[in-house]
Amino acid sequence: MNKPNKDNTNMLNTVGVKSLTLLQYNGSFSEKTDWVAEEVPVVLVYNGIAHVVMMTTPKDLDIFALGFSLAEGIITKPNEIYGIDVLFVENGIEIHIELASRCFIALKEKRRAMAGRTGCGVCGIEQLNQVVRHVAPLTFTQTFNLNHLRSAIPQLRHMQAVGNLTGCTHVAAWFSQEGGLLGGCEDIGRHVALDKLLGLRAKQKWQQGVVMISSRASYEMVQKAAMCGVEILIAVSAATSLAVEVAQTCNLTLVGFSKPTHAIVYSCPQRLR
Repeated sequence: MNKPNKDNTNMLNTVGVKSLTLLQYNGSFSEKTDWVAEEVPVVLVYNGIAHVVMMTTPKDLDIFALGFSLAEGIITKPNEIYGIDVLFVENGIEIHIELASRCFIALKEKRRAMAGRTGCGVCGIEQLNQVVRHVAPLTFTQTFNLNHLRSAIPQLRHMQAVGNLTGCTHVAAWFSQEGGLLGGCEDIGRHVALDKLLGLRAKQKWQQGVVMISSRASYEMVQKAAMCGVEILIAVSAATSLAVEVAQTCNLTLVGFSKPTHAIVYSCPQRLR
């Protein structure tokens, strides 16, 4: 990603970036002030018990907690979380989540040691049959005209305040069935960007529309989307074989290699026009 040459006015107020003095080489060395994306360890703590550590961009952390909880099946609806507190501690950030008793009991029963890192989706998994979770097949209630890609894809950058400065983030965005951008979230981790969007979507109660991601579509991305009832997932990059298999199994429409004028449809084309 090419970083725009902008004035520094108001950039210090952008959450998730730091200004550093760096050494630049263009035939010879010179000092340069530039922006880098922040990467911070964030631990999700459910009812006092630490569950997972993820490396994230430190913004939109409340909706990250909500989206992660929904996408991982820890809760099935937002009101099963009674409170979210974000605490900045010496070595990172703690997100304390107060769960409904029923959800917490279920979480303790299936809880596994798990430590996440950027791009990691299966840390802590101990058996092969735990990799892909069962997702109830989605119904067919959505449609989307792929001609909207022409206007939708260029809009992704509007949701990347950090990425536009640093060239270092993924974005996940929600578009209406008419192709209008309703909102989006960015993060250094593609999974976390999607978790944040799914939390934002739940908070805003968006139902009609599609998810678009700037990254590839791996099986975890498909699984997270399907767990939250998303019927159409559009990726700018490729899809993996397991992502296609999971999408077909749960009736999710998966589109990849998306450009303004063309795309590849991997599963359930019935929803597309």
